[in-house]
Amino acid sequence: MASERVSKYWFPAKRYGWGWGLPATWQGWVVFATYLGLVFGGIPLLRASKGDAFYSAYIGVLTLVLVAICWIKGEPPRWRWGRDQ
Repeated sequence: MASERVSKYWFPAKRYGWGWGLPATWQGWVVFATYLGLVFGGIPLLRASKGDAFYSAYIGVLTLVLVAICWIKGEPPRWRWGRDQ
C-alpha cells in the first residue's frame, strides 16, 4: 500500500511574493469559506443597520483572525521568487 504524502499545512505559501495561496486541505477551505460567508453575510446585517464604519471594523477583525490562522496553520511566510531554493 503506497503511503500518500499529506501536507501538514492548511495554507501553502504563494509561489511568488510573500504570503499564502489558496487552501490545500479541507480544513483550510472551511476556514476560507467561513471567512467569505461572514464577510458577505455581514453586508445586509451589519452594513445596512450599523453603517460603513462599523462594517469596515468588522471586516478588519475578520481579516486579522484569518491572517492569524494562516500564520499558525500555513507554511512559514517569506519572500519567494517562484523557484524552490
